[in-house]
Amino acid sequence: MPAHTQIRNVAIIAHVDHGKTTLVDKLLSLTGALPEHRESAERILDSNDLERERGITILAKNISLVYRGVKINLIDTPGHADFGGEVERVLKMADGALVLVDAAEGPMPQTRFVLRKAFERGLGPVVVVNKIDRQDARPAEVVDEVGELFLDLAAELGLDGDDSSLDVLDFPVLFASAREGYAARTLDEKPVDMTPVLDAIVDQISSPVDSGAGSLQLQIASLDHSDYVGRIGIGRVFSGRICTGDEVLVCGAQGERRFIAKDLFVFDNLGRVKTDVVESGDICAVTGLEDVQIGDTLTDPERPTPLPIVEIDRPTISMTFVVNDSPFAGQDGKFVTSRHLRARLWKELESNVALRVEDTDEAGVFDVSGRGTLHLGILIENMRREGYEFQVGKPRVIFNREEGVRLEPIELLVVQTPSESAGKVIELLGGRRGEMLKYEPQGARVLIEFKVPSRGLFGIGSRLMNLTAGEATVYHSFEGYERFKGSIPGRGQGVMVSSEGGVAVPYALFGLRDRGVMMVAPSTPVYRGMIVGEHCKSDDITVNVCREKKLTNIRASGSDKNVILSPPRRLSIEEAMEYIEEDELLEITPTTYRLRKRILDPKERRKERVPGR
Repeated sequence: MPAHTQIRNVAIIAHVDHGKTTLVDKLLSLTGALPEHRESAERILDSNDLERERGITILAKNISLVYRGVKINLIDTPGHADFGGEVERVLKMADGALVLVDAAEGPMPQTRFVLRKAFERGLGPVVVVNKIDRQDARPAEVVDEVGELFLDLAAELGLDGDDSSLDVLDFPVLFASAREGYAARTLDEKPVDMTPVLDAIVDQISSPVDSGAGSLQLQIASLDHSDYVGRIGIGRVFSGRICTGDEVLVCGAQGERRFIAKDLFVFDNLGRVKTDVVESGDICAVTGLEDVQIGDTLTDPERPTPLPIVEIDRPTISMTFVVNDSPFAGQDGKFVTSRHLRARLWKELESNVALRVEDTDEAGVFDVSGRGTLHLGILIENMRREGYEFQVGKPRVIFNREEGVRLEPIELLVVQTPSESAGKVIELLGGRRGEMLKYEPQGARVLIEFKVPSRGLFGIGSRLMNLTAGEATVYHSFEGYERFKGSIPGRGQGVMVSSEGGVAVPYALFGLRDRGVMMVAPSTPVYRGMIVGEHCKSDDITVNVCREKKLTNIRASGSDKNVILSPPRRLSIEEAMEYIEEDELLEITPTTYRLRKRILDPKERRKERVPGR
């Protein structure tokens, strides 16, 4: 039997927090793929600190396991639409998809986004309704909702015709609780373990098909790096075979180059093992390719048959990265110059295919574009943890023009909120040019679906949480481009800007409690022009948070009433990015991040506001 018939390449698709990583843990344990010292480990696929902290998949990963003599290559895909670049390049390695859906929440926008990409590739789905042990589980209704979603996507993509190779209505369904470690083919069946999931993968997902080109076709979908062997290309063999020491022709956007494949590795459980030959259908890693890029094809130099480069959706959000020039510049970071910043951004382009970086006419300023604020926020967080110090400006949406018509990116937004807060949510989104598509009561809560311009979602998360007393759940994903919707109001409140440099004093903060919400705690170092709070009115004001109570001949500086302060408002990096306006910057350092005005001097800021200047 040909080797490629004993392989299943499967992409795992799920919305954030629908149990994908826990399910994989159970599959690895069931097949004995876990090392003994990791038997008790949880969320193994969340391999970096940010993934574990946030509970989301950021980077696509490859692992493998063996069941019934069949090698199953599992391809973990990010569940958030902002990481669509990861999704688009790794789905080409798959022949089928394992779709996880929460038994209570049902299919969500980000499931729809990744599933659409899978259907475009012709991947047949196996649906797993997870978390059936939840008290509010409604598995039968969720199966119907999945069917409706499949039909909608089929109609959008033109897959509902008789000539379509993908029958979206003929999909197997399993019911599981990944946390408890069991799955069943029907709700009446008594579950034992996760074996039904593995059986469905082997029996229902097709084996790889040789492209028929005859000669070697290996397309690179991911990159890795080793201090010992340099760059490592990871991809799938679509045709032919590759052996250690073979001369290969690399074809791609940078032209044609010849290299020797020094070492080959195939995925084995959680790691890689060296091999001498990789056959068609398998996924492997290749070393010896010095400047290989994602999307390049490794082919036979004598009979080259390159594959088309994988098309990546264009970025929707742009922002400027600037060298830090604040009064506190250079105090925390190891890499602070424009040379360091530029080198790091260009290095990110090697593996982050959805990112775009451009030089600007201004020294030390770079224009960086991505798929969303979370996409860029993860890049910023990684850079600050690596020791970089810089500043970023307000995110801006990227407009397009077709036939002279101005188009803007549109997001599909889903809000689950208590019924009593639904009216406030609809009013808020209506002011952001949102169009309500669905209003669905779910017991004491309501699910509302909107179509909203991407720029209308800046800063919307905190507003929704305030309106719903923190009980709303919000999801959104990129939907497409539509005609420009008109102006959208910006931030409703002004900010409090420090007029002096020094350390924030409790006495001064207490005196400003009626002016708005503070963003700094006592003893926080501040500088002139730094944003220290949110004003309760729409205008900006200058305040002195360093003012101390003076000693007089009547009273001591430490007497009088006890100072009791409310906790300061803390913003995440993504929230801070969306909070700032065009005249403000977000300063990033390895230990902290601060909001500031672009022009620190208050007199100069007033001059800038004078008409005609």
